[in-house]
Parts: sequence; structure tokens; C-alpha cells
Amino acid sequence: MAQAPLDRPIPRPTDAPPLAHGAAGPVADADAAAADLLQPEELPRHIAITMDGNRRWARARGLTEFEGHAAGVESVRRALEHAVRRGVPMLTLYAFSRENWARSDEEVNGLFDLLGRAIANETDELRAQGVRVQVLGRLDELPGDTRASIDEAVGRTAAGSRLHLNIAWNYGGRTEIVDAVRRIVAAGTPPGSVDERTVSDALYTAGQPDPDLLIRTGGEQRISNFLLWQCAYAELVFTDCLWPDFGPDQFDAALLEFARRTRRFGR
Repeated sequence: MAQAPLDRPIPRPTDAPPLAHGAAGPVADADAAAADLLQPEELPRHIAITMDGNRRWARARGLTEFEGHAAGVESVRRALEHAVRRGVPMLTLYAFSRENWARSDEEVNGLFDLLGRAIANETDELRAQGVRVQVLGRLDELPGDTRASIDEAVGRTAAGSRLHLNIAWNYGGRTEIVDAVRRIVAAGTPPGSVDERTVSDALYTAGQPDPDLLIRTGGEQRISNFLLWQCAYAELVFTDCLWPDFGPDQFDAALLEFARRTRRFGR
């Protein structure tokens, strides 16, 4: 069985929040084949996904948590391929939250190792597929070698135009808002001039459309500090499917559920 490397502990942010998890919920049920009938205007411009369930998937199979996360990486590959196939222009994946620092050194090291491997192994393919990569989060808190790998992947995929992929790493929604406020204050913006556009332009996602659809796998029904500002009007789809089992059929079911809904935006 593969084991996560334990070369060294990763320095943790002193203000990283504690871990918190909760209860389960239902799954959207749809005929995945019907997704072929969706028109481009029925598709979300931006989909955010909380990829939950890697550890439960591994435990159910007598595997290590590291092997569960490795299986989750394969699901990321399938999700990217299907997003391109369906013509979804933007995808944001919640990969490592600031709450995840509360996990063991073994698991944190394993997650960082998987990130490094994914960058090394997938960047050329992402570039060939026209995928542009951006990483959201407090990147200054990451180890220097991790930051260097991220910068290289971002630079090499900068010309991608088929799919914009955001990877939320060392990310927290409240932290993002705090950082946005700090940028606004540092810029000397008068309080009376601060509006929603000012805040949006100071977020990690500045210039991007807000998510139209937030999918969470693993049965939990909550936002978990993910894109709190941006998901104010997102449609939420929760599925019991654990992330390593999330494939094209489950993706299409979420797209169909989104297309069924009437979005009024308070009107």
C-alpha cells in the first residue's frame, strides 16, 4: 500500500481555525443521459465543488487515508475532462482548507505530496487541453518549494482558454474576506466609497464571475467556509456520493438539477 511521505512537518499558520464536521444529506437524482439535451445557456458559467469523502471512501475499503486522497485525484481528472466536454468555462475545487491544518502531520504531508505530484504530472496535459490554472488561498503561508511549483503551473497554463480552473488551497472564505478588507484599507479607500464591487475586486477571485452552482459530495449539507461572498446566490446541490466515486453521471445529474431550477435573485 502507498504511504504518505513524512520528510518533515509542514509549518502551520498560527491562526489556522479548528476542524469541524457534521451530518449527512440527500443526493440529486436525474437521468444523466438527458444532460446531452442541455443547451449552452442552461449550463452554469462557474461551478464550485467541495470534494468531500476521500477518507470515508478509503476506510470503507480498508485502505489508508493517503490512498483515499490519491483516488480523489483521479476524480479531479474526470471532473476536469467532463467540464471541458460539457463546455463549462470555470471550475473551482476546494482542495485544502485552512481547517485541514488540524489534521495529522502524516495526512497534511500526504496532501502536499499529492499536490506536488499532480502539478508535476498534469501541467503539460492541462496546458494541452487549454486549461488555465489559478490557485486561491494564502499562498504566502505555504512552503517555498510548493509555492514555486504552483507559480510554475500557473505560468505555464496562463494561455488556456477552454476552462479556467481554480484550486482553493490553504483557503478559507472568512480568511479571504479578511484579506480583502486589509487590501481595501491598505489602499486608503475612503469608507464611504466601499461597496460590493470594491469588496469583490479585492477577493482572490477578482474579475471572475461568481459560482452559479455549488456541488458538495459526501452527504454533508453546509458551505464549510467555501467562497462565502461569491456563493451568495449559488444554487446548492448535495450528493451522498463520495468524491472518489464522483464521475460523469453524477456531474450530469448536478447539471440537470441546476437547469431545473428557477433563479429569481430576489425578484
